[in-house]
Amino acid sequence: MASLKNSPALYKGLFFNVSSCKQVPACIHGNSCRKTNYSLQLRAEAFTSTQQDKFLETSRRCVLSLGAMVTCISFWQANPASFAADAKKGFQFASDKNNGYSFLYPFGWQEVVVQGQDKVFKDVIEPLEIVSVNMVPTIKQDVRELGSPKEVADVLIKKVLAPPSQKTKLVEASEHDVDGKVYYTFEFIAQAPNFTRHALGSIVIGNGKFYTLTTGANERRWEKMKDKLHTVVESFKIVSV
Repeated sequence: MASLKNSPALYKGLFFNVSSCKQVPACIHGNSCRKTNYSLQLRAEAFTSTQQDKFLETSRRCVLSLGAMVTCISFWQANPASFAADAKKGFQFASDKNNGYSFLYPFGWQEVVVQGQDKVFKDVIEPLEIVSVNMVPTIKQDVRELGSPKEVADVLIKKVLAPPSQKTKLVEASEHDVDGKVYYTFEFIAQAPNFTRHALGSIVIGNGKFYTLTTGANERRWEKMKDKLHTVVESFKIVSV
């Protein structure tokens, strides 16, 4: 099995064009980002007259709850195996049907726009508590083609997930299978002059893409957040599109 760590050519093969790949933006490391504007829309004409009257009498919270329920039901019809994860208490569900991935994130985190990232959610108070998904094209078919979990995670952390100025440490890396797809998950620490970030990641190859999900928190909040962050990483799944 080829080693990603010791093969510059293989590293290029993963990212298809190293010069065109963007570094992880400043937002991932704790700086501010621009929030997206998004809204929940419900089609009133889908209800009967009686149902419309009842609908108009409900509170805004009930409207949001109904919208979330409709989303869950729609996804359940398309992907019944994912329903159990979608319904986990204290988390919200995010998916991208065009790119074929989904994951959970803690309730209350808000979506933000970060250049070079496909989807990002973060806590508005704790800037290091964030989850992001990134994708790059690849000709590889399986993440094992790139090397062992430790080799791949080590290079990804040093070359992509942390700036050169930060001191990084890979805590652990492992492999697991979900619905016939091999995922590598890993844990690492990135130390900057004024903070230390404790992070988790999950990587997988499918649909001609190399997917990377990362999440983390300030080291001082790690013990409080680690169970939630593990749930985020473990919920990350891709489907064929």
